[in-house]
Amino acid sequence: LSMFSELKFPVPWGHVAAKAWGPLEGHPVLCLHGWLDNANTFDKLIPLLPRDCYYVAMDFSGHGLSSHRPAGSPYHFLDYVSDVRRVAAALQWRGFTLMGHSMGKWLLSFFLYPEMVDKLILLENLGFLLAPEDTEAWLKSKRMVIDRLLSLEAKQQTPKAWSPEAALQRLLEANRHLTAEGGAILLQQGATETPAG
Repeated sequence: LSMFSELKFPVPWGHVAAKAWGPLEGHPVLCLHGWLDNANTFDKLIPLLPRDCYYVAMDFSGHGLSSHRPAGSPYHFLDYVSDVRRVAAALQWRGFTLMGHSMGKWLLSFFLYPEMVDKLILLENLGFLLAPEDTEAWLKSKRMVIDRLLSLEAKQQTPKAWSPEAALQRLLEANRHLTAEGGAILLQQGATETPAG
């Protein structure tokens, strides 16, 4: 396990980088690093662990060799959870172990897809921050946000062009509280004219 390979997973703003050790057919283990760390956090630990696992240590966005999010974008903890979900989807993992250190440990405590996780390995754990009776509602609401985001990313299409009249009609249908005059005012600043419409 002293030898590793480098991986890159495409995301809308670039890529998420990772390092992998062990046999590809081994039990999958996704390793999450701490605050201001990177995948190298696991370089000395992985060779000491069972050899029948496939360990993937990812660099969160803006860390290590992963792309930074666009300028001005916040790094909210749900964005990191989305990174984990993206990597698991790219690897086509339906079930895996999560191992986290420091911030990574805290994030996997809030991983919103518990049905995908067979085990948690928490390094330096402080415990879960939600009361058990609040967990399900919290998971459901946050998971919905990530699922919608990933669904929209999967459906990326070339923006459609509309005539000014059709654009106004769509805006008014989606915002029944607007008047035609108010919609036209918003479209002056909120729409871009192109040769196609």
